[in-house]
Amino acid sequence: MGDKIKFEIEFVIQSSPQMLYQYISTPSGLSEWFADNVNSRGELFSFIWDGTEEVAKMLKKKSDEFVKMAWEENDDDSYFEMRIIVDEITKDVSLFISDFAEEDEIDEAKMLWENQISDLKHVLGSK
Repeated sequence: MGDKIKFEIEFVIQSSPQMLYQYISTPSGLSEWFADNVNSRGELFSFIWDGTEEVAKMLKKKSDEFVKMAWEENDDDSYFEMRIIVDEITKDVSLFISDFAEEDEIDEAKMLWENQISDLKHVLGSK
């Protein structure tokens, strides 16, 4: 297993930061777009896809701004973060994703995020 490389992608989302935060920080919100089902016990979140469970730990969060989680199975310092950015002038809301992947998996990881965010936009009624 090689070293993971950090990558970042940004998506403009037509939503209020408060509403968007509910979808990125709560099990019920995340289960509507990120995974088939999401449960949490304290700072541990169980994400279920097609019967497979992966656990992530909430490292840090700030209401209406960001959540930062790390997959339990990772033995490195990698994490994924979803940060809500509001443009000072236009008030456009963006979701800024930071994640890590091995070099040959970055395109695949970005595509996965694009699919997930497409689902999120659909749930939010955003274009």
